[in-house]
Amino acid sequence: MLLLATAALAVCSPGPRDHCVHDGDTVWIEGEKIRIADIETPELNGQCASERNLALSARSRLIQLLNAGPFTISRSGNDRYGRTLAVLHRLGRSIGDQIVSEGLARTWSGRREPWC
Repeated sequence: MLLLATAALAVCSPGPRDHCVHDGDTVWIEGEKIRIADIETPELNGQCASERNLALSARSRLIQLLNAGPFTISRSGNDRYGRTLAVLHRLGRSIGDQIVSEGLARTWSGRREPWC
């Protein structure tokens, strides 16, 4: 577990990524691609307009939450795409749980479910 007081995160731009937020459940921190393991958020290239809009809201909220102060990263391995699986916490609370409670994500059930 690592406590981070990171430089401000923003939306990832095209090209090499080092320190940014890709979407509501994927971030790059110090060059490490991290999939937030306890949530599922809508896809930016989703099946319908409501999914895409919710995805943008989830990404924006994640940026706000991560920039609100230090957080910890609890790593638990890698997924099939090589991303680090981790839960992010601030003051003992999962940042993913906070996004779920705000209606911008679902608790990860082990499989993708439709948003439309």
